[in-house]
Amino acid sequence: MKQISMLKNTVQEYAWGSYTAIAELLGNTSPSVNPQAELWMGAHPKAPSLIEYEGKCLSLAEVIENNPEDILGKAAAGKFDNRLPYLFKVLAAAKPLSIQAHPNQKQAEEGFERENRLGIPLAAPNRNYKDSSRKPECLCALTRFWGMRGFRPIPEILSLTEKICPVELEQEIRNLRKQPDSSGLESFFHALMTLSPERKRNTVTQAVRAAQKEDDPIFKWILRLYDDYPEDIGVLSPAFLNLICLEPGQAMFLPAGELHAYLDGTGIELMANSDNVLRGGLTPKHIDVPELLRVLDFTAGKPDVILPRKISEYESIYDSSAEEFVLSVISLAPGMSDAQFFPRSVEILLCTQGAATLTAGEQSLSVVKGMSVMVPCAAETYHLRGNAIFYKAAVPSS
Repeated sequence: MKQISMLKNTVQEYAWGSYTAIAELLGNTSPSVNPQAELWMGAHPKAPSLIEYEGKCLSLAEVIENNPEDILGKAAAGKFDNRLPYLFKVLAAAKPLSIQAHPNQKQAEEGFERENRLGIPLAAPNRNYKDSSRKPECLCALTRFWGMRGFRPIPEILSLTEKICPVELEQEIRNLRKQPDSSGLESFFHALMTLSPERKRNTVTQAVRAAQKEDDPIFKWILRLYDDYPEDIGVLSPAFLNLICLEPGQAMFLPAGELHAYLDGTGIELMANSDNVLRGGLTPKHIDVPELLRVLDFTAGKPDVILPRKISEYESIYDSSAEEFVLSVISLAPGMSDAQFFPRSVEILLCTQGAATLTAGEQSLSVVKGMSVMVPCAAETYHLRGNAIFYKAAVPSS
């Protein structure tokens, strides 16, 4: 199969989503009736993209299953068991998402096997592992994007916690001061996650009162989280996780074990095609503290912000260590020569601004803002010309 195909994608409606961001990207009525949180592009069984193929409307997963090497390429088909290894999304957060982390490959395999052995149904609310795959992910900001990721340097955690909870967390602060390393940080975080209901209420109340007297974004986010989750210890998370604000075009990569949360903004999200999430707060969903502690990386430090690295006149890449995906941005302007590409595996392109013409052999497609296309490996080469910005998901070269 050499045909480049337009994708028909599913919009996921979650309570934390935006009423405007995805609707405006797709050219639909804005505001939308319901909050729209994510636009999914890929072959995830929960909501696979649809394409026109041989006169039929088929799921991308089904088309890949019938043509794995044509679409994925021989190397990727062999490496990823004839499945698309990534899921491409637009994420639009108007409210904070849950604090969470993802397992590494070994942890995912062991956790999936263990929960299968225990007979926990895949759809059960207390199920941690929905599959046996790891889930690294990359988030690139389309608008200013706020999030939290990774534990702060321990001196910052101590300073901020002393400022907001000097009485209720006095013992926990003292213990971390005595052991200011990853083991001490793990004990500190475990103590927070296992506070008695009364201590939790008192701690959150004290933190909010202290935050009301401060003007730093850290404290403003404590107050905002409290508005949404007044009984959740995750309200304190801006004091022990790095608060990060990405400007449009900046990105961050989240490896296994890194505690994080998306707070506000619209971005491109590219991840391994997995649904394994261990939650740690800001959610009414299942939280398994022992399992979360088992997968977390308690290394403290400052997070890296990824800037795109130019690889051609028109394409820049966001470097990461992921084997399943690579994200790049394509910028086209009038007067530029045709942008030429040679797909080594399957690629998905999303137009986020403007319009362009995509040509491949005899095929020519007009692609405008909000449209996305799937380019199979068998297409061999394609060209883009116009005035537009595309984000591209692909499989890294071996």
